[in-house]
Amino acid sequence: MNASSIKTWHWIHKWTSLICTIFALLLCITGLPLVFTHEIDRALGNTVAPPELTAAEVAEATRPRIDEMIDDAQRRRPGHFVQFLSQDDDNKYVYFVRLGETADATLPSAVYAYDGRTGKMLSEYPLNDGVMSVIFRLHVDLFAGLPGMLFLGAMGVILVASIVSGVVLYGPYMRKLAFGSVRARRAARILWLDIHNLLGIVTLGWFTIVTVTGVINTLSGPIFGRWQETHLTQMLAPYRADGAAEGSNVNAPQRALEAALAHVPDSELGFMAFPGNNFAGPRQFVVFLRGNTPLREKLLTPVLVDAADGRVLDSRELPAYVSALLISQPLHFGDYGGMPLKVLWFTLDLLSIVVLGSGLYLWLRKRNTSIEPWRSPLGPSDRAAMNVGAST
Repeated sequence: MNASSIKTWHWIHKWTSLICTIFALLLCITGLPLVFTHEIDRALGNTVAPPELTAAEVAEATRPRIDEMIDDAQRRRPGHFVQFLSQDDDNKYVYFVRLGETADATLPSAVYAYDGRTGKMLSEYPLNDGVMSVIFRLHVDLFAGLPGMLFLGAMGVILVASIVSGVVLYGPYMRKLAFGSVRARRAARILWLDIHNLLGIVTLGWFTIVTVTGVINTLSGPIFGRWQETHLTQMLAPYRADGAAEGSNVNAPQRALEAALAHVPDSELGFMAFPGNNFAGPRQFVVFLRGNTPLREKLLTPVLVDAADGRVLDSRELPAYVSALLISQPLHFGDYGGMPLKVLWFTLDLLSIVVLGSGLYLWLRKRNTSIEPWRSPLGPSDRAAMNVGAST
């Protein structure tokens, strides 16, 4: 690579990094606790593990008591509407019932956790309350809704450009240095430059994956909106004239779930949309089933079920762009391989914070010092590449 190319790539790396570094640092810092969301929620008492049952009690609990959970939730919020029923990712015995003030309300009025084996409520999840809620909103949309999500998505695209340009510059920088060299006895700026570049290469794959999946996640609203306007609308079109169901009760969600599970073998509940909300029909459930194998557990199959008689009316595969979103969401937070992968995600996140922080430090130092005191053994045409670390 000639000096002109190095200078161009250095310029790209410098300005893309300067634009996105503060926001990337914010996302990395808020992402640390979000890796352990489930564990922190349990520690704070926001979620409660179901109690141990005797062998006889386990044998008796042959199926989840969906109808009992729904009835209990409606008694706790009279006049409110059940919107969704979902099964916990980590514990198949835990179910969540979400209610809204109206059937199609955007925001929930309550979320209750239940033990599916007994139908008993375990806890009420705090809505928009507590430190984890603040951290989550900062990480997802900066408390700005869809515009905030799209803004962070744009920062993610710029961060990808920064990563690519940094990789391009790493080759010329390391031309006369052994891989992984950290010149601890040189000036502080040289030391941090070596650390910045070494950790940048070490975290390269992870940082790229997390950034790309993060960009995809910021498009979740438009992606699901597109799916609702096309595929879901087509599925529900023959039933739109049925009119909304009367009252807040619907008929036999237990029966609807069992019909859907029978229709799609080797599956389990992901979540279930109740009649009247934006993911279901006026008198129809839409049951989103996930596979019960590691390869299919993040993918969903929507099944349309009549609320009156439990008949399966339709079932369609999700389009590829929705499946890509569903796969990227858990991958972004390391929610695939249990605790070992979460620990790895947490460690790589910490290292990425060092990369971003050291890059910002190098840029600030460069503004106050000349290049002469930290001149390296590289040739004149290669020294421009040394500025890779100073650009962030």
